[in-house]
Amino acid sequence: MTDHLLEMRGIVRCFGAVRANDGIDLTVPRGQILGLLGENGSGKSTLMKVLFGMLPPHSGSITFKGRELSGHRPAEAMAAGLAMIHQHFMLIEAMSVVDNVMLGWAEAGRVLRRKAMAARIREASARFGLDLDPDAMVADLPLGRRQRIEILKAILRDADLLILDEPTSNLAPAEVAGLLGILRRLRAEGKGIVFITHKLPEVLDVCDEVAVLRAGKLAGRVPVAGVSRAALAEMMVGRDPTAPHAPDAAAPGAVRLGVSGLRGAGLDGIDFDLRGGEILGVAGVDGNGQLELADTLAGLRRPAAGRIALNGTDITGASVARRMAAGMAYIPADRARTSLVRAMPVAENFALRDSGRAPYGGTFWLHPKARRAHAAQLMAQHDVRAAGPSALVARLSGGNQQKIVVARELDRAPTVLVAHQATWGLDPGATRFVLDRVMALRNAGAAILYISSELDEVMAIGDRIAVLSGGRIAGVVARAQADLRQIGLWMAGQAA
Repeated sequence: MTDHLLEMRGIVRCFGAVRANDGIDLTVPRGQILGLLGENGSGKSTLMKVLFGMLPPHSGSITFKGRELSGHRPAEAMAAGLAMIHQHFMLIEAMSVVDNVMLGWAEAGRVLRRKAMAARIREASARFGLDLDPDAMVADLPLGRRQRIEILKAILRDADLLILDEPTSNLAPAEVAGLLGILRRLRAEGKGIVFITHKLPEVLDVCDEVAVLRAGKLAGRVPVAGVSRAALAEMMVGRDPTAPHAPDAAAPGAVRLGVSGLRGAGLDGIDFDLRGGEILGVAGVDGNGQLELADTLAGLRRPAAGRIALNGTDITGASVARRMAAGMAYIPADRARTSLVRAMPVAENFALRDSGRAPYGGTFWLHPKARRAHAAQLMAQHDVRAAGPSALVARLSGGNQQKIVVARELDRAPTVLVAHQATWGLDPGATRFVLDRVMALRNAGAAILYISSELDEVMAIGDRIAVLSGGRIAGVVARAQADLRQIGLWMAGQAA
């Protein structure tokens, strides 16, 4: 008989008339990594919040290590041996690693035993390959190291079951490989792990079994051995979203975005031309100037030198509003800080950029009814899953929040689109939908700069492929002539 760490039976959790979890059964054995997959809004995060005590179930039972958990809160879940590592880390950047580990931990003592805690961190770090310096400041660490602090906190608190929510979404490829190695060590130590992700290759690489949620119900559970990426995607969305994308569009037209000698923080002389009817896919390891390039083109940062021309007009010093009026749209990577007001309703977020134009408003008056009607239309077109246009954005899943940003920007019919991590947090079906919409915009004559750390995406839709490394474009090649080995060398900093 399998030694189950966790048994969840008949879990039901409702939000009004919506059943986010509808009678879900889920078990996790000791020494196993269970992948938890599902579309945006399928109920994954809700189920884990119920388990961790952040939300009470409306019915069902939870048994952990042979004992029933009922009416518990996160502090009681942690005391029982559960740990949840969130997408956005619970760390204080102005403090050191050891200070973050000691926060809220009784074993640190009333008089903090900093030296002893640092020694324990070094021992656990060596044992699990975490490579953490107790005295390092969190603010100085890359995202991969910060995530390891959260894992370390779970290890030192003797967690038997770790829940990781989209743990690789912001990591560079080398950091992803390091994380998966750590998970394998934890599994070898007998820990149970729930791995929530949209990235199917990682599931096939590290998980033992996969459970798939669909519309709040358990759609199936299969061993990873022998299952294909396409089969998992079809379980999630009811169709195979991995089929090849549409063929290349017609020959590109006139230059719509011209960039020359662009310099500034993180940028060291960027030059390229982007034509109408063309997608320039920009690959590279995160942290090599992608954010700085996207924000500078969008007008959120001022370059130290260089020129940006939009449809032949110099916009180097233009405001964000002027760039939008001239035909530019921007999908940023950080939706929470740059694109959305999470405390506002869906309809208001759709109208953020264009509140003074139809159908949202006019010169003197806003049009609330028209806003709600147009928001409902966009929600239907882009499969934004919410109770309605009046639902608060903060209550939506990360993927549905991203769909709002994508829908709003594409609805403006821009002549130039700058997209940075446009599919971040989206399931395979929603990712396919967004990529198809981006290509449709390209086919309508727009010029698109598509920046992504997902090389597969860049290769799938880019007419030309550029690689950004060290704030410079290391090389550019037509997709038909693209050589993955050469692209890898460019990503490693070896210029063409």
